[in-house]
Amino acid sequence: MQRVGLGVSSALAGEAGEGFARARAMSVLRIRGTALAVALLPAAVAVVLLVGGAMGRIVGDTSHTVRWSVGGGALVVLLLAGAVAAVIVRARPAVSPTVPVAESAAPDLYRMVRDLAVRLQVPAPSGIELTPDCDSWLEDRTHRLRRRRTAGGEPMAPVLVIGSPFMWWMRVAELRALLAPVVAGTGPSADPDIAAARRFVRGLDAAVAISAQPSGKWGPRRLAFPAYAFLGWVARLLLRGCRAHAAEMERAVAASASERAQAVDYGLRIVAQEQVGLAYAGWDRLLTRVALPAWRMGRWPSRLDAGVVAALTELSRRDRLAEGFESRLGERPACDLLEEPGTVDEAASLLAARLFHAGAHKPGPDWSPVGWDTYPEEVVDRIWRGDAARLVSVLDEVRGPVVRASAPEPAVDTAPAPERLLMGGQALRAARPPAPEATDERPLASLEEPPGRATLARVLDRLAAGGSEELAARIIGHVAREEAAARRISGDLDTTATTPVYELLPPRTGRELLTDHVTAMVCCAAVDTAGAAPGLDWLDGPTLLVNGARRADLAWPVLRLVENGDAAPLRSWLAAVGVRLEKPVRLV
Repeated sequence: MQRVGLGVSSALAGEAGEGFARARAMSVLRIRGTALAVALLPAAVAVVLLVGGAMGRIVGDTSHTVRWSVGGGALVVLLLAGAVAAVIVRARPAVSPTVPVAESAAPDLYRMVRDLAVRLQVPAPSGIELTPDCDSWLEDRTHRLRRRRTAGGEPMAPVLVIGSPFMWWMRVAELRALLAPVVAGTGPSADPDIAAARRFVRGLDAAVAISAQPSGKWGPRRLAFPAYAFLGWVARLLLRGCRAHAAEMERAVAASASERAQAVDYGLRIVAQEQVGLAYAGWDRLLTRVALPAWRMGRWPSRLDAGVVAALTELSRRDRLAEGFESRLGERPACDLLEEPGTVDEAASLLAARLFHAGAHKPGPDWSPVGWDTYPEEVVDRIWRGDAARLVSVLDEVRGPVVRASAPEPAVDTAPAPERLLMGGQALRAARPPAPEATDERPLASLEEPPGRATLARVLDRLAAGGSEELAARIIGHVAREEAAARRISGDLDTTATTPVYELLPPRTGRELLTDHVTAMVCCAAVDTAGAAPGLDWLDGPTLLVNGARRADLAWPVLRLVENGDAAPLRSWLAAVGVRLEKPVRLV
């Protein structure tokens, strides 16, 4: 009885919220009606003048001129208003890029969502689609199929969009609790006033976007520029008038859906919200540390969502604050609701690469998928070899005598702890320790090696002799030219392209790039001479495996060399691993 009472009270609260949302929708529709009345006012005046003249009520020497002048003006206003209205009504708002999931591909998922709709007493979503992001929402697609109606004559319900990481990390019960307030939003969407207000606002948004498109120097859009400018002015004016009402309407709809959904799995929803934050953290880490390096070299991981599970499982193993999360893996995952989860994951992974890195719409010779089992060899090793080759090329450019340091620099904290060198993704500068005076300007023996000689000894001696700033600057130039060439090849410089590019990480500085390249050279030497192997860490990305174990102690010796010119810590590390400095490194 208590459960039934809670459901009734939640439904009543939801209906009250819908009533407030309906009132705000009427305010938006009144603005639409006011705009229509203003557009029809000159025509009404013209009709009055014409009827009055025909009936002999309006006479005079200027009455004929006034009637035709007002009539002509009314005709112009009607034509302009009709054109603006046609653009607003027929405009197609932007549709979120998603992966459609047919009912035949996920019958259990559709059954779960329909059961939710029945318990919430709202219409079921008309379809289910996945997005490669940690979010879920309802999206109206009626503007694409304007004449489609249900069997009862009602407009089609919105589409339910679910974040694909949720499908792989969450359990079935958690996903159900998470989707309850989202599905509850289909109730207000079925209200004709709210639906009409939303269509009007979306049409205005689309009209503003149409008017803001570049016109170019010549062509039809250039000739029709005044008309597009007028369209944009009218649409923006109407948007300013209804923006506050539309925002209040959406807030009321969200509150109504939340209140209505309290009758379904309310306690479990708190646990599900905790999993949302965890899934977002794992998804962000996987994209920036694992997927982004592959995207930059023309490969896209084909199982990103499965990688989220692996990353979060690794996090639960390392972080004591995440204890208990790994035990959840024994429960049924939400991806079991899909008939072919691997196929869906691959489609979502390709869409993620297109959205977050402006990748191609489909695989090709320069944009091929890569599996997690081959990621170390096909991505990590190739990244290291490419960075090492670039570093050797830069060393060839700066060949010549090197002036050694002739005066010591003050020492401040000569041996900082490794964890203090990296904070917030930025390398901290450690001061160079006192160095003995040296006036020898002769180049070191390793610097006299022939061009293209790829030995680790050459790199260490060059950085120990100074000039890291010049090397970093040249590496920046090389990377910028290569990235520009890659964008030209892939067509990303086409100004007509509509996929936005999202920068997942801030641009790397020259010192950070130099550090990455030296690290890559060390890793290549370790693989070639000490039996090491490239590896993949789910939380940190590419990593070096020595005797099957991850070596996380390489960062500080490399930073010491790059920042201070002190090669002693790195030489000690290399000796402990068994790396031969004088042996050439394979660059391809």
